[in-house]
Amino acid sequence: QDYYGKELQKLEDLKTNACIASARPLPKAVRDALERVHKEVVARYYGCGLVIPECLTSRRILDLGSGSGRDCYLLSQLVGEGGHVTGIDMTEGQVEVAKKHIPYHMDKFGYRKPNVEFLQGYMEKLGDAGLADESYDIVISNCVINLAPDKRAVLREAYRVLKPGGEMYFSDIYASQRLSEAVRKHRVLWGECLAGALYWKDLYSIAEEVGFSPPCLVTASPITIGDKELEGIIGDCHFVSATFRLFKVPGSSRAGSGQVIYNGGIVGHERELVFDANLTFKEGEVVDVDAEMAAILQSSRFAKEFLIRDGGANAATPQGCC
Repeated sequence: QDYYGKELQKLEDLKTNACIASARPLPKAVRDALERVHKEVVARYYGCGLVIPECLTSRRILDLGSGSGRDCYLLSQLVGEGGHVTGIDMTEGQVEVAKKHIPYHMDKFGYRKPNVEFLQGYMEKLGDAGLADESYDIVISNCVINLAPDKRAVLREAYRVLKPGGEMYFSDIYASQRLSEAVRKHRVLWGECLAGALYWKDLYSIAEEVGFSPPCLVTASPITIGDKELEGIIGDCHFVSATFRLFKVPGSSRAGSGQVIYNGGIVGHERELVFDANLTFKEGEVVDVDAEMAAILQSSRFAKEFLIRDGGANAATPQGCC
């Protein structure tokens, strides 16, 4: 709370590039929406890249660790007046900045009533902030789960508040090994998102334990420290900024493998949808998917965007050209 509320006053105060790692190119609609976010909100925001999933119109979204509210105000435009965005953050100063600019943004977006709200609270204890079971379509988080000592509790709470078929779409910092006590207790490294980084394999086991589908890696980029003293403390551990998507797939949706055809038309992704690092759907093209992906598409908000059919015996084995 001290680090993000008092020590950091602007993006330039960060000592490593962990919080400003780049993501993939942004669709024009997202770039335009970002232009309309208040400059103070952008300056006081410390996430890594942008965490903006697709197919958002009229959805209910929860942002864990929303900071000064940049992503919330961006998403506010993408869900539209019929959608809703909740931001929750533990740092009072950041929540105050976010709340202060609600009237400015609603006027800028031309909305009659606010479709955003900001709460002060902990992402490990969303119930304490009054967030009910199965109340959100999407949970996002931008480079903050590493700041939570109990990652299992964060994922468990995200799973609880998601509707069946809902998605957790989040970026975070991951380590190539489990971190030493010296690194984990280092104040600056913790504030800069490195000391609390999860060993990347642990994400898979925690997700499975909580009930999520296996994590789908969307993007990843290595992090360089650029500070000799901090590099000496870290040693031979490597860090990466990565975006994953996890789905809350109802048990009844799990069947066999299948074939899917993307109908096209998702705003900003009309011709092709880059679902993750391994899977791109092109408009009108038949794609064989395994049982897990078939269940994800069938139960999630993407169901209406695809023609989905049972794939038969060979569905799990993509053809050579694919």
